[in-house]
Amino acid sequence: MRERARIDEVVGSYVTLKNAGGGSLKGLCPFHDEKSPSFNVTPARGFFYCFGCQEGGDVIDFIQKIDQITFHEAVETLAAKVGIQLRYDESGAPIQRSQSNQRPRLVEAHKVAAEYYAEQLFGAPEAMLGRQFLDKRGFDRDAAAQFGVGFSPRGGDSLVAHLRGRGFTNAELLASGLCSDGQRGLYDRFRGRLMWPIRDAGGDVIGFGARRIFDDDKIEAKYLNTAETPIYKKSRVLYGVDLARREIAKGKQAVVVEGYTDVMACHLAGVQTAVATCGTSFGDDHARVLRQLLLDHDQFRGEVIFTFDGDEAGQRAALKAFSGDQAFASQTYVAVEPDGLDPCDLRLQKGDAAVRELIGRRVPLYRFVLSNVLSKYDLDRMDTRVDALRDAARLVVSIRDRSKVDAFTRELAGHLGMEVDQVRSEVHRAASRPVAAPAAPVDRGPVTVTSEAPPPPPRVDLPSPRDQRFVIEWDMLKIAMQHPALVGAAFDELDDQDFTHPWLAAVRTAMAKVGGPVAAAPGEAWVVAVREAMGNDPAAAVVSALAVDPIRIDREPDESYARAHLARLQELTCLRRIADLKSKLQRTNPIDRADDYNRMFGELIALERYRTDLRAQAISGAL
Repeated sequence: MRERARIDEVVGSYVTLKNAGGGSLKGLCPFHDEKSPSFNVTPARGFFYCFGCQEGGDVIDFIQKIDQITFHEAVETLAAKVGIQLRYDESGAPIQRSQSNQRPRLVEAHKVAAEYYAEQLFGAPEAMLGRQFLDKRGFDRDAAAQFGVGFSPRGGDSLVAHLRGRGFTNAELLASGLCSDGQRGLYDRFRGRLMWPIRDAGGDVIGFGARRIFDDDKIEAKYLNTAETPIYKKSRVLYGVDLARREIAKGKQAVVVEGYTDVMACHLAGVQTAVATCGTSFGDDHARVLRQLLLDHDQFRGEVIFTFDGDEAGQRAALKAFSGDQAFASQTYVAVEPDGLDPCDLRLQKGDAAVRELIGRRVPLYRFVLSNVLSKYDLDRMDTRVDALRDAARLVVSIRDRSKVDAFTRELAGHLGMEVDQVRSEVHRAASRPVAAPAAPVDRGPVTVTSEAPPPPPRVDLPSPRDQRFVIEWDMLKIAMQHPALVGAAFDELDDQDFTHPWLAAVRTAMAKVGGPVAAAPGEAWVVAVREAMGNDPAAAVVSALAVDPIRIDREPDESYARAHLARLQELTCLRRIADLKSKLQRTNPIDRADDYNRMFGELIALERYRTDLRAQAISGAL
């Protein structure tokens, strides 16, 4: 499984990866928020590791963590992706379909449903209104096919019958969200609607957006979206991300629009970085998805462009987006059409070029929000100008790029017709206002600790194994993990005393348990063996990091490079022994304990000679 499912391809469907040198790829971690990329993937060894949150492992671990599923479910998910037929060991209790991973079956059900809906759009007479809806908005048959638009028949169980005919069980149909259960049995959730398949970044259909087109539709909501299912979480899904992800990564730009037809219009007009939320407002999880696609960090900024209507609802959406602006290192913009047209209507009325010009005329999001704030005040009156200043100053101080605050302060002064110094003073006051202190804890009286519930032991915080103090230990294990043949039997000379960090010592012990580097199997099998030898030891997380951390030299590492690290590590151990011996000598009376003193002095001389030899070896290896 690990050999067939390439980790860079699997991870790359969730995270934009860039070449980091040394055979490693780097991106923003999908498991925690970060400003700079610390998530590494090494395809040659099939492992990933984040140096920020310490999550790591192989491709199966990644699927487990990203989809929050079990090991067996992750194996089934990967098998479905790479076309492997799994066989279950029936020597014990057989694995029932209801107990195994649902994702492959639910994804397959959505794929079948999407194909069925697409066939109905141009094959069913009752889909005429759907075809007219698309035509009136400038979308022809090719456009519908490009985005997979379809039609759900008005009959109550057409899709149910179709899916049952393809072998899906009632339990699977209910879990998929495509069907619901009523008094007469299962029925189609979507009936008589224009259907947009919603795909994840990897291209799998995981849900649908359904547009009301019949006046007698009993459900009055204009759009009906897939409910939350095991494979569909609306707070993490962006419509069009499957088509836009590569362009977003390449162009360092993401355009966020408000609907399915707006995404279609943008892509057809040449703005191929457009995406939209699905039945919910843009939130933190959506921002996290975009940051991973943009590889968004302080040294490599892109731009996120929101399109909003010019009405009150659009202004509220802009304020909400501005409140989450700090999530992006990229600059945020807003594009609003003066006549209030959304991208779909704009393309229909003024053509493709007008859509591209709309995005090109973007303005900084803060400026749009600032204009909306000032529009609430009568700026012809001095008293309300002061109120406007106080309100707007809070926006200025929240601007992420501190180097631009003064320029924005001057801009605000121009809007209000005030002296720059007056505006600057108010901005400084807004910045210095203290945040409300948390409420004081409530005194609930003395706490009695019984013998049955002892207080937890104090937590011991270990330093990071990548701390500068352990860099030689780290690099030695990294070479042994990534190039075991270079260290071979020489690695067996080391013991736990050579590793001062307990986690690194634990990794060395695990290597010894499986025969050491001299017995290492080729490829990722060596890494897997070491990690399995560690069992549930928390230090096991370090194994993945050692497997993916690039060896930063300007040439291919060789035996001399490995020997140099080995000698340097042994030299550090020798220096610690020398320091201990000198301390003992200072505490030993050379007259009362002459034999002990002379013995230790002789050991000290021998250690100093040994250290000199080790230093020469390290230098000769060009460490």
